[in-house]
Amino acid sequence: METAKLSGIRAFVFDAYGTLFDVNSAAESIQDELGPQWSSIADQWRSKQLQYTWLRGLSGNYVDLWQVTGDALTFALRAHNLATPDIHARLMNLYLTLKPYPEVVPTLSGLKQRGLALAILSNGSPRMLSAAVNGAGIATMIDEVISVDRVRTFKPHPSVYQLAPQLLGINANEICFISSNAWDAYSAKAYGFRVLWCNRSKQPAECLPGTPDAEIGSLTEIADYLA
Repeated sequence: METAKLSGIRAFVFDAYGTLFDVNSAAESIQDELGPQWSSIADQWRSKQLQYTWLRGLSGNYVDLWQVTGDALTFALRAHNLATPDIHARLMNLYLTLKPYPEVVPTLSGLKQRGLALAILSNGSPRMLSAAVNGAGIATMIDEVISVDRVRTFKPHPSVYQLAPQLLGINANEICFISSNAWDAYSAKAYGFRVLWCNRSKQPAECLPGTPDAEIGSLTEIADYLA
């Protein structure tokens, strides 16, 4: 069946963590030290990080994602009886330079060659995002790196998504938003973006408003949807 094209797209806006950057790569890089539970630590770290952003967003107790990430890691290490300052510090430093997924650089390069605007819209703090973007070698491809620090709350609050059209000067329906996080993809669609959900882990569809325009398995499939 032929892929339905997304017409009128002027910009692609990407989530960062889990979409461009592999959030498990920090723990994976010292898996010999963490032992066989490294993947469980990584999963719980990520789960708590997201939970804390939602809870802080709902309660109005904003701190930047660096603190949230550190707090989530503290919990995950305690839960695995590995709560040592050395391991905590090493994992936090590794989180600043998470590995990009293999297809990130060629995908962004291809989109840039088509003359499309490219941006990142992320819960990450400016410092975190700058380190990740520069470490991945994609800084020259990205027109705007947008942090939720500007509005001091986290996704999925609509004020976060509003930052992209505001700063890019492009209407929401001319922006294609891409996230590997289902809740983010659905929320962005409900806001008004065109959305591709990069469903790397083959999760079932969410029971939420805002069904994405399409589901892809990796970023390499984005080009299939360009008119």
